[in-house]
Amino acid sequence: MEEPPKSLKKFGTFGGVFTPTLLTILGVIMYLRLGWVVGNAGLLGTWLIIGISFLITLCTALSMSAITTNIRIGAGGAYAIVSQALGLEVGGSLGIPRYISQGLAVTMYIFGFREGWLGIFPGHNAFLVDIIVFALLITIAYISANLAIKTQFIIMGIIALSFISIIIAAYEGSMTIPTSDALRWGTFKGSIENNFSGSNFWLVFAVFFPAATGIMAGANMSGELKDPKRSIPTGTLWAIGVSFIIYMLMAFWISRSASEAELLNNYYIMVEKAYIGPLILAGILGATFSSALASIVGSSRILFAMGEHKVLPFSDFLAGQSANGQPRNAMLVTGILIFTTLLLRNINAVAPLVTLFFLITYAMINIVVIIEQNLGLISYRPIFKIHRWVPWFGLVSSVFAMFIINPIVSLFSILIVLMVYWYLSRQNLETPFEDVRSGLFFSFAEWAAKHTWGMKKMQQRAWKANLMVPVRDINGLKGTFEFLRNIAKPKGSIKLLGIESYSESSTLAGELEAISTSFRQKDVFSSSSVIHTEEFAKGINYGNQALQGAFFRPNIVFLNLQNHDDYETELRPVMKESIRLEIGVLLYLSHPTALLGQRNTINVWVSDRRTNWDLGWDIGNLDLSILVAYKLKMNWGARIRIITVISDPKEEENAKKFLNLLINLARLPETLTEVHIGDFNSVVRNAPSADLNIFGMDEDLRFGFVEDMSAKTQSSCLFVKDSGHESILA
Repeated sequence: MEEPPKSLKKFGTFGGVFTPTLLTILGVIMYLRLGWVVGNAGLLGTWLIIGISFLITLCTALSMSAITTNIRIGAGGAYAIVSQALGLEVGGSLGIPRYISQGLAVTMYIFGFREGWLGIFPGHNAFLVDIIVFALLITIAYISANLAIKTQFIIMGIIALSFISIIIAAYEGSMTIPTSDALRWGTFKGSIENNFSGSNFWLVFAVFFPAATGIMAGANMSGELKDPKRSIPTGTLWAIGVSFIIYMLMAFWISRSASEAELLNNYYIMVEKAYIGPLILAGILGATFSSALASIVGSSRILFAMGEHKVLPFSDFLAGQSANGQPRNAMLVTGILIFTTLLLRNINAVAPLVTLFFLITYAMINIVVIIEQNLGLISYRPIFKIHRWVPWFGLVSSVFAMFIINPIVSLFSILIVLMVYWYLSRQNLETPFEDVRSGLFFSFAEWAAKHTWGMKKMQQRAWKANLMVPVRDINGLKGTFEFLRNIAKPKGSIKLLGIESYSESSTLAGELEAISTSFRQKDVFSSSSVIHTEEFAKGINYGNQALQGAFFRPNIVFLNLQNHDDYETELRPVMKESIRLEIGVLLYLSHPTALLGQRNTINVWVSDRRTNWDLGWDIGNLDLSILVAYKLKMNWGARIRIITVISDPKEEENAKKFLNLLINLARLPETLTEVHIGDFNSVVRNAPSADLNIFGMDEDLRFGFVEDMSAKTQSSCLFVKDSGHESILA
């Protein structure tokens, strides 16, 4: 996938997320239907409806915040979130209907604007108003998202003035109805359209609920945010909080300012009760215009993202960008879609689909978080953490709201999503990133595999430390028992491979099985076997070769360097063959007196990258080192310190930026960094003390270097070689 142009304008939290989200929530329902809701449900009933509606969207916003702080979210908002978790087929099955529904939403907002305009200028031609508004919207959005954001700032000012008009009205005495006489719980008499034949709580809820949607407006801009991990949670949650307070206060004001009859009969009651009525009309026009603008900008980004991932026909065209990074081709297609729906003149029949596709999106986001939470993968390390009940409540309440609003259309909308998924699943889409489905399927497979004690390599996002531990000295194994357990715990495994010459009186197999049982009793799956051979290195290599075809195979060989080991003839061949087989290698040298100390600090050494400080998906021989350090940090309650030594003082700033970016993208909490300038051997000798020092290695690692590092650091050392199948950035 090509990188976006460098000239692409990036937005902050306020302009990119908070403003479009707030303006989408503060829509036409607030001005034209909130009074009717109060007239039916009463103040307490309205507050309950507002509370339930915002609780549903809040739970989804919290789930969205968790998942966006755990991935590198690209363009497309919810589509990007679901695609990166469940694959392009699921993401596309949600993204395509959502894109179309957002196009329909733009048309409905234009119609809403037209109704408000004709209320002020009844003599104007309705179709001409629609076309002019559409032309203005598409022009602003086509020029740039930056202009759209600036336009929304103006609209926010207009809406703020409408609120000031209401505040002044309240101050001047519009709230003439005493608290004791105000409608507390409504009689649900219905509306003018049904001749006041009655309604009920959930019918009124269905009318109001679309007002609380729109929390994805900011997330849709994910590809054009400076810091989406921070901006999406912060901007969305603030927008929800501010709009919730506004709705609650507006309901209180209108309940004290108008009688039940006025509330039920007059949709423009707020215009009449405000201090300056035209400001409310301006607010109505601003709300519909801003919602349309946010939808047209957001929908084009969804289409652009699907084009980038080759989900749709003519994807190369849809992924085209202008010189300043705007998705112009996707905008043109979106404009054609909107113009076509404008010609229909009445889309009330499909209007419920818009809200229902929003709710399906909410449900899918909550499902993503539920899956991530329950798989327990190491790749799920969100900066924004939520309780387990939050996504469950968001999922159940979203589905509940769907069937409350319209059960038949809900089933129809779900059917559409399933049909699109069926179509996309037959297209052999190539996912440019690994999704969590591998973790889901491997977790089920692992459950079955553990009953047959077979192992196979894992995927990057589903990576677990599956250790192969060669053993010929049972006492050496006992000495590293807790260290091995802390690397593997909680989801990893340990395969003990005994190496000895054949003897009928041997007890090694029984001793290994006893230790395997101890591992299992302490929550780490373990199995053991013995290979009879005179040659230690060949025994290990034959074992690794044989396990290449196993259901699950070890992904790390753990070598405990002891005094009786011949480094050159016994360990070097194992390291070389493991690298060839793409198995990670951990070479452990325990300090004779310090051992593992207090298990408080872990130093991870990063080699000098010289002029290559770019951080892509391939970060060199660092992934396994940091993953092991992170596992030990969690199980020891320790802290990690990442250290690099550079020879060129001019590279110091680049090195610091690299380490800080690495920590940010790897989601490593409370991690220290140090950049030293000078000779590596001198720096190591004077480096901050640690209970374990982790160094990178290659197949030519010298024994003298191993001993030298332990002596200079006065600590136990771990020398690490990646297999190529790990990623700390996953």
